[in-house]
Amino acid sequence: MEEASRSDEPNRNPNVDRSSNPDPLSSIISSAHVWPTIDGPLGLTEEASVDYARRFYKFGFALLPWLWAVNCFYFWPVLRHSRAFPQIRNHVVRSAIGFSVFTALLLAWALTFSLGGEELFGPVWDKLVMYNVADRLGLSGLA
Repeated sequence: MEEASRSDEPNRNPNVDRSSNPDPLSSIISSAHVWPTIDGPLGLTEEASVDYARRFYKFGFALLPWLWAVNCFYFWPVLRHSRAFPQIRNHVVRSAIGFSVFTALLLAWALTFSLGGEELFGPVWDKLVMYNVADRLGLSGLA
């Protein structure tokens, strides 16, 4: 009877336990190591990653909000895996929120000026725009 089962499945590995987990993909995903940075094992250690994430987050407040985007990009695996690296995740999630708020404010400002213009601001428009500074100061030579 043992020989009959061998002939039915000639490529079957006798060392593999098929009863515990029928889905091999889930076992591969669960056993994969999660790295804190996008460059995997070539990147920073976990201790250095905490320091870098904290620095990017704090320097984002120094009128450098693009560092928040860099923080989110570089530590993308931390954003994807919610339970991995809780010390880093705190700074990266806050960076994502800060960059989203900054982008929304910048977009609102740009759309207000580009779509609204003189119709929206009325006579104050000439004081808000910068393309007529030379005319206002008499530097254009056209007066």
